[in-house]
Parts: sequence; C-alpha cells; structure tokens
Amino acid sequence: MNLLEDRDYELIAAAQKAIRFNYDQEHYNHTVGAAVRCKNGKIYVGVNLYSLHGACAEQVALGTAITNGERDFDTIVAVRGKEGGEIIPPCGNCRQILHDYMPHCKVILSVCGELKTVEAEEMLPFSYSVE
Repeated sequence: MNLLEDRDYELIAAAQKAIRFNYDQEHYNHTVGAAVRCKNGKIYVGVNLYSLHGACAEQVALGTAITNGERDFDTIVAVRGKEGGEIIPPCGNCRQILHDYMPHCKVILSVCGELKTVEAEEMLPFSYSVE
C-alpha cells in the first residue's frame, strides 16, 4: 500500500463535491459519491442510484468515463455521507468490475484511519476471469 499524493486529495474532494450536491437524506437514494481519475488527468464523478438493483457510485463514475471515451484509469475513490467525510472501500460487485475494467488502477482506502492506495486487482484475490 502507498500513501496518498496531493492529486489523490483532489480526487477525494471531487467525490465529496458530487455527494454534497446530490445527498438525499430523506430517501437515501444518493448517499455515496465517487470519482475516478483517468491517466490523462480527467476526473469523472458519480453518485449511487439506490433501487432494488441500483448502481454503486463507482459504477456510475466509471460508466460516465467510459461513455466519454476513456479507457485508461489511474485512481478511484468512494465517499459516504452528507459531506462525504467517510472514505469507503468498494463492495464485492464493484471489486469485480474494477478488476475487469481497471485491474491496475489505484483505489483509495482508509486503513486503520490512514489513507492509502492499493491496486484494484489486489482487492479481489482469486477473482473470476474470462481469460
């Protein structure tokens, strides 16, 4: 695991901004924000879509990036809460998606209260692969 760089804190701020503008305290439809930085430096954000078969914020951010033609990803982060103060790890489904689409992308995590990065593929040992 690696410590964060200044640009990683900028990515966290982008995810926090996304959830601050979209947080839904009444229905809890949007409680998580995410931001993904591409290798070219562009950042795409998303919020979760709560439903029976909703989409996680990481999936929305990644889908937005892909929709805009991006394929090379550097770092992703997800935050939770009205101000986005809690850094959260990807769920199991997101770990599989990250492994499939960007296995060498860094994921920002809070480990024992310290922010660090880890490669996405390390978060899903023995993952399913079509190869």
